[in-house]
Amino acid sequence: MIRKNPSGDLPVIHEDAYVDQTAIICGKVIIERNVFIGPYAVIRADELNETGDMDPIIIGANSNIQDGVVIHSKCGGLVRIGENTSIAHRSIVHGPCVVGNNVFIGFNSVLFNCTIGDGSVIRHNSVVEGCDVPEGFYVPSTTNIHSSFDLSKVEKVTPAVSEFSEDVARTNTELVRGYKKLQNEF
Repeated sequence: MIRKNPSGDLPVIHEDAYVDQTAIICGKVIIERNVFIGPYAVIRADELNETGDMDPIIIGANSNIQDGVVIHSKCGGLVRIGENTSIAHRSIVHGPCVVGNNVFIGFNSVLFNCTIGDGSVIRHNSVVEGCDVPEGFYVPSTTNIHSSFDLSKVEKVTPAVSEFSEDVARTNTELVRGYKKLQNEF
């Protein structure tokens, strides 16, 4: 379902993107080319900041927002998802938040008020809030990273982990093409 927010903003969705018919895309949302938005995802840009405005939610080219993901922002803060980035099933990205290019966010993870550097991997059931994760960092499953977390304990992404993330992104880009073809059959 594509709909306006109370301010009248309507999503802008590139014609090459695929949005599942069960997804909800609301308000000041920009979805770039070859993006896959999976079933029951909710991307909602509708809250205003103190000046009565809001920044957009931007989903970069070739990224995938998988089943049940929720992306929203507090008080109109910017949410930017970079290119070739995967946000896995049932994750929550709550802005303000910037996720870099070539990032993998694992199942059920939560991001809030943070920045995730390019090429980083946040594995399943992890929480990142109130801090910046540098480029190329690997956050193991069930890790809770916050403003007072010692980032020196976080390892760098290995080639094997990077390969897995790239494979997920490639697979979902192929799904865009497949689902776009099927769209005309119903």
